[in-house]
Amino acid sequence: MFIEPRVGNGSHAHRRGWIEVICGSMFSGKTEELIRRLNRATIARQKVEIFKPTIDKRYHEVDVVSHNANAIRSTPIDFAQDMLLLGGSCDVVGIDEAQFFDSGLAEACVKLANSGVRVIAAGLDMDYQGKPFGPMPDLMAVAEYVTKVHAICVQCGDIANYSFRNAVSENQVLLGETESYEARCRHCFLEGRKARR
Repeated sequence: MFIEPRVGNGSHAHRRGWIEVICGSMFSGKTEELIRRLNRATIARQKVEIFKPTIDKRYHEVDVVSHNANAIRSTPIDFAQDMLLLGGSCDVVGIDEAQFFDSGLAEACVKLANSGVRVIAAGLDMDYQGKPFGPMPDLMAVAEYVTKVHAICVQCGDIANYSFRNAVSENQVLLGETESYEARCRHCFLEGRKARR
């Protein structure tokens, strides 16, 4: 269970930065947990900025929206380095759909953390083939805290940490929801992949 680190009153004079990663499969509550942590930082009167990749427009052009329809205002950006310009003066920087960012994400997060910013990133750790997704492995390696959240397998009801793709596409990035993906446990994920061959 994740215990949130103690945070100060937002004073830049003696603030300390760190990186938190929330990862897991689709439908596991990653964005919900990100929004929860960011709301708590806002209640603590900290300066918060949230970023998401511009390609993710499934629910809203600008807002970060969870599957439960909870939303928080964000800034869509194209490149991870844009966070350094837009989030450097913040106490807390949130990042949703981190797997869609470029390979410079980990470096940008490290620079923010080194300058005293608390960075909270949420994203898929594996793609539809069960392989590490984009910059997530590098980001998890440099993070102080990694929280892996789980969904429920729609096939058998066990704990799920795989995103099984129902849609026929070989592209690693395919934006979609329940019409394209379902959460599955390891066994049901492998069975589904086997049936596709």
